Amino acid sequence: MKIYMIGAGPGDPDLITVKGLKLLQEADVVLYTDSLVNPELIAKAKPGAEVMLSAGMSLEEMVDVMSDRVKAGKMVVRVHTGDPSIYGAIMEQAALLKREGIDYEVIPGVSSVFASAAAIGAELTIPELTQTLILTRVEGRTPMPDREQLRDLAAHHCTLALFLSATLTKKVISELTEAGWSPDTPVAVVQRATWPDQLIVRSTLARLDEDMRAHGIRSHAMILAGWALDPEIHDRDEYRSKLYDKTFTHRFRKGVKE
Repeated sequence: MKIYMIGAGPGDPDLITVKGLKLLQEADVVLYTDSLVNPELIAKAKPGAEVMLSAGMSLEEMVDVMSDRVKAGKMVVRVHTGDPSIYGAIMEQAALLKREGIDYEVIPGVSSVFASAAAIGAELTIPELTQTLILTRVEGRTPMPDREQLRDLAAHHCTLALFLSATLTKKVISELTEAGWSPDTPVAVVQRATWPDQLIVRSTLARLDEDMRAHGIRSHAMILAGWALDPEIHDRDEYRSKLYDKTFTHRFRKGVKE
């Protein structure tokens, strides 16, 4: 007995993986996060499949439904937004399923962080500038571990991707400033990445809260921050990859001296 936990991607129904779509179309039962997953994707389920909305369910209710259906011999898929491994709350589901003797398989999906980077045409790791991307969130109702406060992570001065933080922009500004970030650090906010109503706001650390309020952004937004987001960086020769440098020798190409 197995449950398939499928990453639906950020919104565009075409951004599900081939494997994820195949399982969705084979499933007898589809349980999906209706507040986040595009219903156009769920409409691709096979005719006659039992489709259930999970936004109003508790953890125990979801697991009871999945357990009941799979024990009845049904093929069950649980569809999550983005990639299930990032803020997907899948391990608590898996723990209860295991108690019922039910296995699970995770099918990865396109995370909103990468959909957002694609939407603004950004590379989040620039040679000689930053080679690190931190995926995190600001502390709100869900507390952060002591060593993962935003100001501590920001001390690395690499690219940051902030999930679930759209209502906490004042705290973002405060903690990044405390970590020594410049007020003119580039910030990009992508609301509902890849959906038809996608909204992109280019800002700076100093203007972030003002720009978020001006556009009424309070949910479903990815905040990307760091100098890798500066469009002018792309034109600077000192930030070029060695991979395509004609003078650089590697396994597949011998470098040519200038």
